[in-house]
Amino acid sequence: QVQLVESGGGLVPPGGSLRLSCAASGSISRSSAMGWYRQAPGKQRELVAVITSGGMTNYGDSVKGRFTISRDNAKNTVYLQMNSLKPEDTAVYYCKMIWSSITSYWGQGTQVTVSS
Repeated sequence: QVQLVESGGGLVPPGGSLRLSCAASGSISRSSAMGWYRQAPGKQRELVAVITSGGMTNYGDSVKGRFTISRDNAKNTVYLQMNSLKPEDTAVYYCKMIWSSITSYWGQGTQVTVSS
């Protein structure tokens, strides 16, 4: 069982930046991919960004050009740098480890609130 712990969330004004971290108890280099998802109140959970073991990245349309996902295999940590934040980015952000086609793990989530 892999444990994922997110950190770095908080309250930030519009236009501000935050960096989220996701620390894994196991080796992220052995996973297929790592991703960030978010869920706003009353909405479905949606993809924010994903990075494969080979370093390929993919982003949700609403965050392209503003968010950057990266990984540090030595630290078993994945990051999400969020710039130019908007009120509509407010959500609980979840880290996901895609271990295989049938196995994945989720973190507990971290709240991001964008408000003046």
